[in-house]
Amino acid sequence: MTCMAPRKQREIFDATLRLVAERGYDGLTVEGVAERSGVNKTTIYRWWPSKAALLGAALVESDLLAFTPPDTGSLRGDLVALADQLRVLLTEPPSADIAVAALAAAVRHPELDGRRFFADRFAREREIFERARRRGELPPSADPMLLLDLLAGAFWMRAVLRGLPVPEGFAAEVVAAVLDGVGAASGSR
Repeated sequence: MTCMAPRKQREIFDATLRLVAERGYDGLTVEGVAERSGVNKTTIYRWWPSKAALLGAALVESDLLAFTPPDTGSLRGDLVALADQLRVLLTEPPSADIAVAALAAAVRHPELDGRRFFADRFAREREIFERARRRGELPPSADPMLLLDLLAGAFWMRAVLRGLPVPEGFAAEVVAAVLDGVGAASGSR
């Protein structure tokens, strides 16, 4: 089998994510993706055997949800930059619509295996914590996944579940609460 052209793959992933955002997982079809991307559905099925496999690949590999771990030179700076990337992901279209639709689909459809998306992100985010340990900013006992869960949870709760705006400076405030404790973070207001 020959390799698919990167441009065509991007078009397929873009169409997949935009359709899931517009129609939800139940409304996502390979036929719809084929029509929107201009690629024959048999070609799509050759590379991805189901819409769950297609959506899972699109979530990890699409440019629409591209992610680069920050490297600001400090743990605090990296986490604020990372949290701000998350704010953009969850509050600005089209990524906000895609993220919410994909999470809803992953909860209702285990065959989607949304864990791949989060595992991919965590694998890339891990470098932030490894650099912080080498610089002496983070003890070896610190759990990077717990820190990320605390940071991400604040944004998911505020932006997605509560539907509240995410104010300027929220990323720095959340990072301060996680790294310094709630008393220190609330005292900085």
